[in-house]
Amino acid sequence: MTSIGKQRGLARLADEDGHFTMVALDQRPPLLQALAKARGIPADQVKFADMLAAKRLLVEALAHDASSMLLDPNFAMPAAIDVLPARTGLIVTLEEHRFQDTPGGRKSRSIDNWSVEKIRRVGGDAVKVLAWYRPDASDEVLQHQKDYVRTIGAECRRHDIPYVLELLVYPFPDSDRHTTDYVESADKRADLVIESVREFAKPEYGVDLYKLETPLPAASLPPMDDSAESRAAAAQFAELGSICADAGIPWVLLSGGAAPEQFERVLSYSYAAGAQGFLAGRTIWLDAVQNHFPDRDAVLTALKGDGMKILKDLGRLTREKAQPWKPDFRLEQVDREGAFSCAYA
Repeated sequence: MTSIGKQRGLARLADEDGHFTMVALDQRPPLLQALAKARGIPADQVKFADMLAAKRLLVEALAHDASSMLLDPNFAMPAAIDVLPARTGLIVTLEEHRFQDTPGGRKSRSIDNWSVEKIRRVGGDAVKVLAWYRPDASDEVLQHQKDYVRTIGAECRRHDIPYVLELLVYPFPDSDRHTTDYVESADKRADLVIESVREFAKPEYGVDLYKLETPLPAASLPPMDDSAESRAAAAQFAELGSICADAGIPWVLLSGGAAPEQFERVLSYSYAAGAQGFLAGRTIWLDAVQNHFPDRDAVLTALKGDGMKILKDLGRLTREKAQPWKPDFRLEQVDREGAFSCAYA
């Protein structure tokens, strides 16, 4: 059973009806690249001040219409924690974006001088970790990734804070399609996504909410109809949903920078399989940043126009098709004074 503290944290991430309509602003390399494009400079020349300015604009424009926001401690927190509305849930990133890319696969690690305890202390409602994972990586890499995810899970249990786990499949260094960019692989295999989820659904990892990628490339996902292609695609999503349902873990979809219409199709398949919302980033705000920065007014206008329309459309689809998440505090055994405080270990 998920603890009351974690249940309360998850409730903070959802809207009042129990839908997760969340915006991701913790992106670091993708935002660096967007700002570099906007200024016409290499990504390594983007200034710290520009990263802060961009993230603040995103919070100012979008926070009131998001059930919660995902912020990183190196840029988004110092940029905008003071303008995040009190009613908007706060998810805080733990992992360092500079992963170790080895011949046998990628190894994740946490941001220097950052921890689950600190996330709890700054008022975070949940901890988010991105674990690069594919079941066919080397044994040494697999063990490292499992140990990393398991260790964070134990810390989240100790501090009674929800654990949001994001899983991403990636190309090996010797692949023709190798890139360290945060982009979806056009030849992504559904079995790698599904088996990754199956591994971390085990209770030993302590995951409370999954942030998952689509098992099939968003750009090639067929329309939802009665075609053979659609039924085959739906079966892949259904398998994800079955794993999460059996484990009692709610799940939401990441956007991966997909075009809005493509992401809506992803969500339609996902909601039919039991997903309960989204945690989307670039799909909502990328165009506004890379096309208008550093013009503050122009960025805000674009975010409050096209960006807000995308967010509202995704929220509407979620409310229409996704089943809401509801906490289960199970207080039936509290039958005398002192029983609750005694039982809550």
